Amino acid sequence: MARATQVIETEEQPEADCLDGFRHPRHTNELFGHETAEAMLVEAVANGRLHHGWLITGDTGIGKSTLAWRFVRYLLASPNERAAAARGLDVAADTSASRQVRALSHPGLLLLRRPYNQKDKRFAASIPIDEVRRLRNFLSYSAAEGAWRAVIVDTADELNINAANALLKSLEEPPPRTVFLLVSSEPGRLLATIRSRCRTLQLAPLQREPLRRAVRQALSSSETGEPDPSQWLTLERLAHGSVRSALGLQSAGGLDLYDRVVTLITMLPEVDWTLVHTLGDELAGNAAEQRFELFYRLLLDLVARLIRSAATGSGPDDEQVLAIKLIGPQRLATFAELWERVARAKTDTLALNLDRKAFILETMRDLEAAARS
Repeated sequence: MARATQVIETEEQPEADCLDGFRHPRHTNELFGHETAEAMLVEAVANGRLHHGWLITGDTGIGKSTLAWRFVRYLLASPNERAAAARGLDVAADTSASRQVRALSHPGLLLLRRPYNQKDKRFAASIPIDEVRRLRNFLSYSAAEGAWRAVIVDTADELNINAANALLKSLEEPPPRTVFLLVSSEPGRLLATIRSRCRTLQLAPLQREPLRRAVRQALSSSETGEPDPSQWLTLERLAHGSVRSALGLQSAGGLDLYDRVVTLITMLPEVDWTLVHTLGDELAGNAAEQRFELFYRLLLDLVARLIRSAATGSGPDDEQVLAIKLIGPQRLATFAELWERVARAKTDTLALNLDRKAFILETMRDLEAAARS
């Protein structure tokens, strides 16, 4: 009864890792481009050699969480539901296991994630130890004979040190037929002892065709229009094989945002301060957090490509010309140091809820100074 109450409470909170306007990965039935990883998991279950801990790694938005949830549905499904799978980890959406997993109500499932504060209307900055302590209660129940239990940590990068140590204790002495799935974009941030207790399953960014299929599926599910045919190549180049990045670009006006980023960078060392203030006003509020992150991802990604082009002479022709004009060999160190500083400060701005408009203004002043140096 206590566990059912917990499920109701967590379902009322927003999803920290869900892109605005799109379904959470546990509601996504299809996964594209990771057939080899799926086959490895299916074979491990079939052969009775399933490792108790899996660290699913790779870039943000390429399908790590979707794979974890597909595997959980498959693992918790009844033999008949599993046998009916058309391929890989497929489990029909109308099965009991699928419905319970979507509702987070399956007795064999525990999700550990950043809690949401209803009073402040904000997510915690990390996964605290109190969240991981739920493991003790969850693992104290005996699973039905032959049944599996699954624990998803999404994302494991967000565990604070006390929570990580508490999780480690369970990983060191796992109960029978219990599987831990740790989703991580930055596995280097995890305790080495946690990594050593898990088998790493590294996913690669999606290639062009699987990326398009995944993006089209998500856009169709959210009733969001597809990009114009002329925009697909730009969308794919900026997404770097990430479905989440592509969806953010398409749904949040990301291509328009990218055009403004290009305008600002191309004008350097001159700065259109009217445009900068307009962007600051647009991206300052809590409701614009995802667009703020998208702006900085596009900005830092473009600057990184220009630095690489200035250093190697590679890249698209237009970016090579801009890199020579803006950076050249004489400013490589200046721009590389600036990139690192802005990337760190952006993380601090979000974590500490600092003034976003002030940070945008500061970033442009730093870029202006670097271009004039």
